[in-house]
Amino acid sequence: MSVELSHVGRAYRGGRGRPDVVALQDVDLRIEAGEFFGILGPNGAGKTTLVRILSTLLTPSSGSARIAGLDVVRDAAAVRRRIGVVFGGERGLYDRLTAVDNLRFAAELYDVPRAVQRRRIPELLDRVDLRDHADSRVETFSRGMKQRLHIARALLHTPEVLLLDEPTSGLDPVAARSVRGLVRELNDSGVTVVLTTHYMYEADELCQRIAVLAHGSVVTAATPAEVKAQVRLERVVEIEAFGDLSAAATAVRRADASVAVEHRTEGETELLRIRIGAGSDLRLGTVTAMVDAPIASAVERGPSLEDAYIALVGARA
Repeated sequence: MSVELSHVGRAYRGGRGRPDVVALQDVDLRIEAGEFFGILGPNGAGKTTLVRILSTLLTPSSGSARIAGLDVVRDAAAVRRRIGVVFGGERGLYDRLTAVDNLRFAAELYDVPRAVQRRRIPELLDRVDLRDHADSRVETFSRGMKQRLHIARALLHTPEVLLLDEPTSGLDPVAARSVRGLVRELNDSGVTVVLTTHYMYEADELCQRIAVLAHGSVVTAATPAEVKAQVRLERVVEIEAFGDLSAAATAVRRADASVAVEHRTEGETELLRIRIGAGSDLRLGTVTAMVDAPIASAVERGPSLEDAYIALVGARA
């Protein structure tokens, strides 16, 4: 099920003579059916506003948004039947109810037939690894357990699009990994996933494409690899060897005076770290050929998605 935004804008009234606050402006995006799509951006970039528009909780001030060809304003009820929404945080669950009762209540709101509920709720509790806690009150749950229950609730009506707004925010590493694994499985099963996150490694690991927002506008929309390639950033070559690397350090400096070379001893080995600017053609193979000692390890690290993100967003600051 595809998701389309065409020239979407959203402004909030400033009030008391203050100017309006523009949250989104002229956003054009197309998310293909079955895609895992990430939305990145600093606080105030418009990520949550965009998700709220897609989830029919907000209306755009300009432009239009469609899910499976349905307009999120004119066809809001039909859109809601096709989407599941998970916002970060612990709000939205009833702490004094059990996990099962929370899901039963939500299923009634989704108009899920009772016969389907009896089958679907145990299936979902299994899927989010909460079957053993089905009859426990939610007030006893950890934050990670609550977030998994949020996802189960969003899946009750078998949505084709899942909208996730920072679902791992505030979770410990084990809980966050569990949520990421669950969301990846859902996408593998054919669900279109739209994810907002501040965690670059999460977007790099999960998303097939990402959009970077800044000041309410799309800076770029591409695969993580393409985003990294858009910014010309330095690479790092590191070589660890059992022997003297001083001659190799000198040879590297002679080969390219623009690079920064660090040479030091670490225990029984020596380390050569070379920071290579975007304009240099120096490569790992060229450097290893200059080493006249047994090499323990040799790696070349390109710019990370976080490096590229900071470069792109910083240019719009």
